[in-house]
Amino acid sequence: MPSNGDDPERLRERIAELERHVQDEEEHRRSLLHIMGDLNESNRRLANQRKAMIHILGDYERDRRSLAGQTERLDNSRRALLNILKDSHESNLRLEGSRKAMIHIMGDLRDTTAVIERREHELRDKQEQLVQAGKLATLGELTTGVAHELNNPLNNIGLFVGNVLDHLHAGELEEARLRRDLEKVVEQVQKATEIITHLRTFGRAAPVTLERVSVQEVIARSLSLLQEQLRLHQIELELELCPDDPVVLGNPIQLEQVFINLLTNARDALEQIEQRTISIECELAGDFVRVAFRDSGSGIPDGLEQRIFDPFFTTKEVGSGTGLGLAIAYGIVKEHRGTITVASAPGRGACFLVELPLAGDEAPEEALL
Repeated sequence: MPSNGDDPERLRERIAELERHVQDEEEHRRSLLHIMGDLNESNRRLANQRKAMIHILGDYERDRRSLAGQTERLDNSRRALLNILKDSHESNLRLEGSRKAMIHIMGDLRDTTAVIERREHELRDKQEQLVQAGKLATLGELTTGVAHELNNPLNNIGLFVGNVLDHLHAGELEEARLRRDLEKVVEQVQKATEIITHLRTFGRAAPVTLERVSVQEVIARSLSLLQEQLRLHQIELELELCPDDPVVLGNPIQLEQVFINLLTNARDALEQIEQRTISIECELAGDFVRVAFRDSGSGIPDGLEQRIFDPFFTTKEVGSGTGLGLAIAYGIVKEHRGTITVASAPGRGACFLVELPLAGDEAPEEALL
């Protein structure tokens, strides 16, 4: 057993040793805690890396499937391209055959076009001949009135010349009177010349050209050829013209032919009527001018309005008409880009309405084609 003198010293050493041991253990514990913290942080980073790896693997799988699909589509595209190239080669062969066939077709088309143009030219010539024949037929119908229109100035010329001769034979050489009578002779000669010039212009065959035409002047010239006819048939004429002077782009002789045909038809429609009246109304309607020809006749029978413009159709007695006047008028108005219509009620007369587009600022064309 230790002695009493040694026990305290050894006890202190033992306590000091134990304290050092506890301190070392405490340091070990703290080190272990640090290690455990580092281990937990490493585990957390490792878990995050594992999650990231899982995402990367998922993206890789999707990319792999997408690449597989693209590879399949590329392979399909390659096969389709091979088929297209094959079809293209076959198409080129067919195209070459089609090109040869097209050359033959174009040759046939040129020949056909030439034939059509020749037929159109022949048809145009026939139409012009028909229009010319219509003008001559109209002049034939107006012979009596035209003869009277020429007879008046000729009679007046004879009268004034006779007066001059009488004065000369009587030795009455009053210069003022002779000059006055001779001036009257010149006026009547000019009037006869105007009538003959108008007839020659209306009757001659000439190229159909376009110009700016006063519609009301055409009406006046038409009436100049028909005025005597209307007087002989005791027909009253009513005129209602525009305050302005409408101008259209057309051929004045052809338009005059249309108006004369409509007036002669109205004249014939009044043959068996007691109250005989023809009215001509001219008015503006937007970009068009309307000319209406009304008569107080018995009107057009029911159901015939649609056939009235057909060639060779006529409501007159056999031998009284050719049935071409209205057909020619219809064709002329259509060539002038206008319309002609008829309205009629049995017992209340007929009304033929001609609508023509007003002339703009455009230059006249060379011909109505």
